[in-house]
Amino acid sequence: MKFKRTLLATTLLAAMSTTQAATPSNEEIWQLLQEMKQELNAVKQQNEALKAQNENLKDQVEATEAKAQEATEAAEAVAVASEEAIKTAAAKDDKTSIGGYGELHYNNLENQGAGEDKDELDFHRFVLFFNHEFNDRLRLFTELELEHSLAGEGKEGEVELEQAFIQYDLNDKHRVNAGLFLLPIGLLNETHEPNTFYGVERNSVESRIIPTTWWEGGLMFSGELAQGFSYDVAATGGLKTSASSDYAVRSGRQKVSEALADDFAYTARLKWTGMPGVELASSIQYQEDITQSLDPNAGSAFLWEAHAAIQKGDFGLRALYATWDLDGDGPKAVGADEQTGWYIEPSYKLTESVGVFTRYSMWDNQAGNSSDSEIKQWDLGLNWWLDPQVVIKADYQDQDAENKDDEFDGFNVGVGYQF
Repeated sequence: MKFKRTLLATTLLAAMSTTQAATPSNEEIWQLLQEMKQELNAVKQQNEALKAQNENLKDQVEATEAKAQEATEAAEAVAVASEEAIKTAAAKDDKTSIGGYGELHYNNLENQGAGEDKDELDFHRFVLFFNHEFNDRLRLFTELELEHSLAGEGKEGEVELEQAFIQYDLNDKHRVNAGLFLLPIGLLNETHEPNTFYGVERNSVESRIIPTTWWEGGLMFSGELAQGFSYDVAATGGLKTSASSDYAVRSGRQKVSEALADDFAYTARLKWTGMPGVELASSIQYQEDITQSLDPNAGSAFLWEAHAAIQKGDFGLRALYATWDLDGDGPKAVGADEQTGWYIEPSYKLTESVGVFTRYSMWDNQAGNSSDSEIKQWDLGLNWWLDPQVVIKADYQDQDAENKDDEFDGFNVGVGYQF
């Protein structure tokens, strides 16, 4: 553009400089002026076009910047929403927990009478916990169990709901449970994960007399009374024993499965843990009718249990006593009006991960008989903790029973875990 302007000026000056040689006519000068005017108009049009083009380009740039700003703001909004969603999900994850335990057993036991030996490999229990905290005062506890690996018609196992209760804190020291929960009786009924006790199988006294594992549906209040003292008081459904099982308490567990509830049970426990490594506790239960009013020859029942658990350094000791008193001529006729058992179990940690134990047990579900129906058992074995939550167990058992068909001697091996 600058070049064209210079050219026109140069042409005009050149024409004027030739006046000494030949003076241009008016027509020639007019013609030159017209050409210059046309050139100036063309330059003006080009300038207008460039200006319009620049304005259009400016508009495009501004529009692009606006879209970029909108996209940035949208991305920031999405990022904030995603962060909030992640925080919400994380908060939910923090309030929901999953755990469980399991144990595999091998039993090699020889029957000392005419009965069959027990040579068996069994994944005895596979259990999952699903717990959730709704808020600082309200939470849910559940426990789902598969026993003996397979469940269904014709199978040995069962799928059981062992716990499902809501816990609400009344205040800092007292709470209430409502739903299906384990009864506060004995050492193993509430705490029976395989890494928490010695021996492959749960001891027979807490299995046959208490009977572990024992859960019921109902309401339970728990709390602290004073330094080291705690209590539990529960009103729940009860057992349903019968004459066909000689009123054995273990066979009376209804497991809250369309359970008859004509007669309730009431349980209370007082526990002292005022010294580190020491637990002393006693539980009682009264049941209005242990057959749910189905047997006119039976009636109420009363259970008393007391135990001690001591762990001082490498030395440990557990001891428990439990006894039932059943009313009625039916239980009395078969000696089941009194059902009693006890055991004592010293243990010693050889290393941080290996411990040995011995246990002497006695139980009798027909202790009211004049005949000798009690069973005695010695156990000797060890636990090897590969991790505090993973254990390998082995033990040898020697039983003594008047009826040799009830007597089994041999060894057990197991592996268990908790998480």
